[in-house]
Amino acid sequence: MKLLCVAGTRPNFVKISSIVNAARKRDDVEVIVVHTGQHYDAKMSKEIFVDLKLPEPDVNMGVGSGSHGSQLGKIMEGFEKVLEDYTPDAVLVVGDVNSTLACTIIASRARIPLIHVEAGLRSGDRAMPEETNRVMTDSIADFLFVTEESGLINLKAEAVPEERVFLVGNTMVDTLLTHLEMASNSGHIESLGLKAGTYGVVTLHRPSNVDNKEIMEGLGGALHKVADELPLVFPMHPRTKD
Repeated sequence: MKLLCVAGTRPNFVKISSIVNAARKRDDVEVIVVHTGQHYDAKMSKEIFVDLKLPEPDVNMGVGSGSHGSQLGKIMEGFEKVLEDYTPDAVLVVGDVNSTLACTIIASRARIPLIHVEAGLRSGDRAMPEETNRVMTDSIADFLFVTEESGLINLKAEAVPEERVFLVGNTMVDTLLTHLEMASNSGHIESLGLKAGTYGVVTLHRPSNVDNKEIMEGLGGALHKVADELPLVFPMHPRTKD
């Protein structure tokens, strides 16, 4: 079986890591990794591939940033060519980013079976682009791989046929457990003068949070209050820094 795995962003790489590394141990699966290039900063792309012991992607489409419309269009156009070149038996997408939806649409048009890992998650907020991406991807996918019970409930409420839905567990947790020892021995905490259990970690990057000045100021104020009692480590996303 020729399985083409698509990833475009930092969380996507974490999600496919366990899948790709497990599939490559099998004699009956040929794995092709396609990086759309939606995230291209070295710390959010190349360095993560190295840390996760993922081989270099077979294809890097290099689409870069842009508006939702232009990014979706670039990914769809580039992915058409990828499917022509590799003729996979199935396409696997993960998560809820623009790369997920764009490649889902093109795989469906090409009549190639589509697998969605992390299907069924819902926030209920259609103002989030990710929510639209999730719902549309799940409506098209042939196989919906669900990470938690809430996904089963959501898909049932949306009348997705049960034979398309599989509760498989969370590949983010698989990747965490695989790399826990490496992370524990990284030395980052000691270099910051901190001890385990005495600090918090901040991640903040969704456009709905960081692209709105008023919301961002409110979040910043809240973090300052927390930091008065608990030191915070903030590995900052380039979008947040901008």
